[in-house]
Amino acid sequence: MAGSIRPLDVLLWTFRRSEKDIVKLYNSLSPLMTIATGGRMLNFGYWSDSAKTPLEAQRMLCAVVGELAELASARIVIDVGSGLGAPAAYWKSCYKSLDVACVNINFSQLQDSKDARASLVSATSTALPFASGSVDRVVALESAQHFRPLERFVHESARVLAAGGLLVIAIPVLKLQKKRKRLLQFLSLGILSVTWSSEHYAPEYVESAIKGAGLSIEACRYIGPHVYGPLADYYLENRENLKPRILAAYPVYLEKMLYRSILKMKQLSDRGDIEYILLKARKTQTR
Repeated sequence: MAGSIRPLDVLLWTFRRSEKDIVKLYNSLSPLMTIATGGRMLNFGYWSDSAKTPLEAQRMLCAVVGELAELASARIVIDVGSGLGAPAAYWKSCYKSLDVACVNINFSQLQDSKDARASLVSATSTALPFASGSVDRVVALESAQHFRPLERFVHESARVLAAGGLLVIAIPVLKLQKKRKRLLQFLSLGILSVTWSSEHYAPEYVESAIKGAGLSIEACRYIGPHVYGPLADYYLENRENLKPRILAAYPVYLEKMLYRSILKMKQLSDRGDIEYILLKARKTQTR
């Protein structure tokens, strides 16, 4: 249960970051996102003039990713790290002829994704159970930051994509790695070193992994200003309304940790130390 989360659990999930740890992390903390947003999407969202609430911003990010992935001309899409299936359901509502497969190592989330109107596949990102050249699109919407090693996921994506197919990744990234040594990087992140439980990939590393798999990068968009700052502002402005609902499910220390993390996230985003990128890469030949 959410209320039984111990600080030690959070530390172990953060520093080990194995697949089992990531599953436990999401099982324990995903309800926090749904409490705050009122929906079933598990992403930070793309905030714009037409998206001023978390749920609107999350749908906007799905729309932006769907357009970038050219889903209107796709037939078979695999959504890797599919969460609760809400993005798949959104894309299915927009693109009626689309076949979507939700791929997730988290069996509990897959069981809770039955309204996604998609195939549900229990598998790891680094061993995709699809035939070579069999899919049109591979999408990782705010999930690839957990994939380890990232290169293996990208090579698997290149393998299963048909010629001309697209890999699209929406991923939070860290821009500190080229500026600071690892210890200074850890200290600069502050509380996010504990609460941002991902691999902290740098943009250059993600691009290198994609190119190393023989894919051609067609677009790379930095959208951090549309993600972190507006999300932080929303939480800070609405904290007093959200706090009772969070405390009904989680211990006090966790809400305080969330609050401090939001403040740090905004600071690092304003400073340009963290970013969020959308990458689109095409398979130009069979492998």
